Amino acid sequence: MARERNIQPHPTVVNRTDSLAALSKARLYGILDTGYSEPSDWPRLAGELIRGGVGILQVRAKNSTEDEIIRWTRAVLAVTQPVGIPLIINDHPGLVPLTGAEGCHIGQDDGTVAHARALAGAAALVGKSTHSLEQAETTAQEAPDYIGFGPIFATATKPDYIPIGPEHIRAMTEKIRLPAFCIGGIKKENTAQLAVLGARRVVIVSGLLLAPDPAAYARSVLGLLDSSTSG
Repeated sequence: MARERNIQPHPTVVNRTDSLAALSKARLYGILDTGYSEPSDWPRLAGELIRGGVGILQVRAKNSTEDEIIRWTRAVLAVTQPVGIPLIINDHPGLVPLTGAEGCHIGQDDGTVAHARALAGAAALVGKSTHSLEQAETTAQEAPDYIGFGPIFATATKPDYIPIGPEHIRAMTEKIRLPAFCIGGIKKENTAQLAVLGARRVVIVSGLLLAPDPAAYARSVLGLLDSSTSG
């Protein structure tokens, strides 16, 4: 593990109040995923996504080493922290204090929110994935800072998960008081449909990362969320 290799905690002191304030305003969550982009390009992509209005970002690097994740995360933080955009590490709560990131995201099989927060630090944001309305309600009792709700549609990122379907979004938003980000197969083309059904926050992965103009794509998604929820 990274701690056993004597990697020292990063000197950055995360301000939890600022992180929570940024999270509360975030409606579009972007994920920098090794499956769709090269980590060497992540600082540029992060800048583009932030310019387009993405309010929170995550580093997701499945099958990568902890040293790689630490290096890539620190490079992205040089872009996100000056403008107050929280950066979340997927799957590795213990790497949060080693990088200076604002938080971590865990899955249903990755233990409790309390355990993740103990590893990540008291100031860290902790998000957790949920895959049904029942899981969302149960997970909310663990007091994460936010939840992911999905996959809404079938997605190549999570091929083994059965889609929840968009019809459960409104019930989820009525029952869950935490920030809740719909995720899974979401693209610009179906954002308006989800917003009409009650979605207020969404995660987009491949649509953002593969767009010719990521900033313009992000602005389009936010415009669809605004127009659909204001009518």
